[in-house]
Amino acid sequence: MKKTTLSALKAGSAPVVLGLALLSTQAFAQDAAEAVPEDSNVIVVTGSLIQNPNVVSTSPVSVIGEEEISLRQVTLAEDVLRQIPGAVPNVGQNVNNGNGGASYVDLRGLGSFRNIVLLDGARIVPSGTAGRVDLNNIPLALIQRVDALTGGASTTYGADAVSGVVNFITRKNFAGAELSMGTQITEKGDGFGWHADLTLGANFEDGRGNAVLSVGYQSSDALYQGDRDISIFGVSSTSGVASGSSPTSTPTTFGFADENLQVSGSGANLVAPYAPFNFNPYNVFVTPFKRYNIYSAARYEISDAVEVYTRGMFSRNTVASIVAPSGIFGEELTIQANNPFLNSTIRDQLCGKAGIPLGATCNTSTAIPLGAVYRRSVEVGPRIDEYVTDMFDYRAGVRGNITEKVQYDLWGSYGQSTNTQARKNYVSTSRVVNALNLATPTTCVAGGTCVPLNLFGPPGSITPAMASYIGGITSTIARDASLGQVHGTVSSEFGNFFSDKPINVAIGGEYRKYTSETKPDALAQVPGELGGAGGAIPPVKGGYDVKELFGEVNMPIISDAPFFHELTLEAGIRQSWYHIDAAGDPKFSATTWKAGLTWSPIPDIKFRGNYSHSVRAPNIAELFAPVSTGLTNLGADPCAGAAPNSNPNLKAVCLAQGAPAASIGVIQDPAAGQANSYGGGNPALKPETAKSYTFGVVLAPSMLSNLTLTVDYYNIKITGAVSAPTPNDVIAACFGTLTASSATSAACTGIRRNPTTGRLSGSSATTPGLPTPLSNLGRLATDGVDFTANYRTDLGFGKLSLSLGGNWTNHSTFQATPTSFDRECVGYYSANCASIQPKWQWFQRTTLTVGAIDLSLAWRHTSAAQYEGQASDFAARGFTATNRNLFKGTIKNANASISSPLAGRSVDFNHIGAYDYFDLATKYSIGDNFELTLAVTNLFNKQPPVVGSAAGSTSFNSGNTYPSSYDAVGRRFAAGAKLKF
Repeated sequence: MKKTTLSALKAGSAPVVLGLALLSTQAFAQDAAEAVPEDSNVIVVTGSLIQNPNVVSTSPVSVIGEEEISLRQVTLAEDVLRQIPGAVPNVGQNVNNGNGGASYVDLRGLGSFRNIVLLDGARIVPSGTAGRVDLNNIPLALIQRVDALTGGASTTYGADAVSGVVNFITRKNFAGAELSMGTQITEKGDGFGWHADLTLGANFEDGRGNAVLSVGYQSSDALYQGDRDISIFGVSSTSGVASGSSPTSTPTTFGFADENLQVSGSGANLVAPYAPFNFNPYNVFVTPFKRYNIYSAARYEISDAVEVYTRGMFSRNTVASIVAPSGIFGEELTIQANNPFLNSTIRDQLCGKAGIPLGATCNTSTAIPLGAVYRRSVEVGPRIDEYVTDMFDYRAGVRGNITEKVQYDLWGSYGQSTNTQARKNYVSTSRVVNALNLATPTTCVAGGTCVPLNLFGPPGSITPAMASYIGGITSTIARDASLGQVHGTVSSEFGNFFSDKPINVAIGGEYRKYTSETKPDALAQVPGELGGAGGAIPPVKGGYDVKELFGEVNMPIISDAPFFHELTLEAGIRQSWYHIDAAGDPKFSATTWKAGLTWSPIPDIKFRGNYSHSVRAPNIAELFAPVSTGLTNLGADPCAGAAPNSNPNLKAVCLAQGAPAASIGVIQDPAAGQANSYGGGNPALKPETAKSYTFGVVLAPSMLSNLTLTVDYYNIKITGAVSAPTPNDVIAACFGTLTASSATSAACTGIRRNPTTGRLSGSSATTPGLPTPLSNLGRLATDGVDFTANYRTDLGFGKLSLSLGGNWTNHSTFQATPTSFDRECVGYYSANCASIQPKWQWFQRTTLTVGAIDLSLAWRHTSAAQYEGQASDFAARGFTATNRNLFKGTIKNANASISSPLAGRSVDFNHIGAYDYFDLATKYSIGDNFELTLAVTNLFNKQPPVVGSAAGSTSFNSGNTYPSSYDAVGRRFAAGAKLKF
């Protein structure tokens, strides 16, 4: 088989091949293709199917090298990708409430399911019904570099790559043994992490074959929000004072149409609510995890024309999501009049609220209504969702040369992922009902005893026996996914018709089959059965397959001519046919294509541009998920407070949405800023379409041979986007322009309220909340500029290397429907914008190498952000220069008054200033066999911004800050050692 060496790559490559960004120290100023080891015979060019060292992509690709990964001393691929320009934090290790046991990448803030993750240019099995790859499965010990391509890549890799692709490239032809170990800990002595990887490899038959095996273990401890000063207490985002969850608190709160009443501290009677629950100490800034992984690969060259190869990987990941205790979250309950914990005063108060005559009737009533019951069951312990994911993915293929200029590659793969979620310490509503119906303990389930439940005491009044009964269950949900695929490509040169360089062409076909299934147990399928679980989990099962034909061409037009050192055209097309496994045998087809041009008037300058027409097919969850009720974020309800009393149209709408008449004027905002919402899949969905283009310049001045600069503009627009309206969209559609007829409009009557309290929160069994249906009516758009700079020089006593990779995002807008608000999220935060996407961000590294020692300083910058003006609680927050929400002094709550770590500071919850973090690392090499790396992350212990506990979505606004965007952990130290022999 024809060999391609590094010298051949250098001879045929332009100064910059794929666009430089974040290259490692040793890989500084190299082309991404040049990072392939000398003895490799596989050319991986991200963004092209043509395997030829002379191919230059017209699309910019950010590159993170092996040395950069080593200097950061990270164990998760998620942490590596956070420094890619334009990447926006998604679900990962710092997501406490909403972590499903996996980590995802989100390029350009367009959604984690609009980009794809590859391993050596091939897809691997996704983690669930949304079709996303879990980054926890990537074997970092064998990663040589990471390429991130911006813009549509559907022509090259198929659907889902509308915002780009992340390609993890493994080291090839590894020979020898390598043992790497590392640990990290914060300066407070917590957040301990550990990893160890052993890699063994060997060449055989004079280099005709190679085999490699890598095994690894990684773990990280939980870091609780109560262990950091800024998050000891939850702080209100609107008032700036210590607050918490209300009315779901302890002691118990009973919600009625006209008011809420809470059990007094003495337990003697019911009084106005006074004790919100501080949930922060139970939640975590870092979710604990442990992972075992195995990766193996082998190849053997049978002849010059045939080489067989294979790759297999397996991982077991265990991630625990830890959140505040479960309880009773607005369930409509009754209690027996003879319950031993119900005193006569409270009994009479409850009878009065229910309209039951006092005296004998109340004393003998067999079932006294309690209204909507809220009780945080701290005695049961925190809710723990343990996710165990087993993943394997196997790939085998054959490649070779048909002739000297024609190559082929045929491979197939199959992978499965099984994620089992075990829900522990959740309160069972059905058992609570049983317990409230008892006067004395009785055997009510096989092998167990049901005991009366005390809802009328302080924390601790639920005894271990009671807690064991109502919370002693485990509910499980299994999520399976599989991907089978076959791929074949033929690449060839077709002579030099227009220049002295040959035309390169690749044609081929691909088949992919996706299946996925969610299998909840009986408990998980009952609405409201598990307190605080966010609604029922319905079973989901579906799949689809796609057949595709594609072709690409790379055509040099002019070369080595005046003002045309190089002019090259790149083009590609892919035709896809989808078949959905659903009733009616639905089918649809889609065509994607791209065209690009590179022009170098002189060797020092290269202009490049690319236009792409891409598609994304709806995933299995979007197609098949049944309608169910869950949770969303909403800070302010138009029906809350006294406003409906003075506005007849508003009052009529609130009543039409199911609010009882007695609740008008006293309806409260959603509990803890979380409203119920209902929605599901839509089998009628069609592929969404993306149009993207990039153009930029690469500078490699010959007078400064060690300097390279790139600047690239990108523009991505997605139409027909599969989307659901935001909570604010739903509210605005109804309440934006109230008229006399609004009470009968679908936009208003689709909102369904708590039948007892009129709130938009409560039991999922009785309160559907806000409608959020999926449709193809959405529109997304983003544009901006990526820039990189790399320079190195010899100082005589050592070498200095400088690298910079950054992004300026101009716009990132989202419109769920043509009548929805066209929301801008760049530089803004709120529940509508999920994770924060800054206007400016960059990563700069300076490395000084003296002998065997590298000393390296990294600078991470994120620009300022403002609270979004279209958020539902914008007016309530007083977003003006003279009425900011400042927080000073002492934190107060019902049970404690402590000096706040924010005392004396002026904190503006509507503004987050620019943030700069600095990381220091040093590496010492002892010969060729041993390498020691020491690193300090967040060198100056920069504290995160404080915005309160309800400034954004629950997943990303946690612990009074945004822990996925800013460092809530603090200064931490890491040490790693690598032994090679």
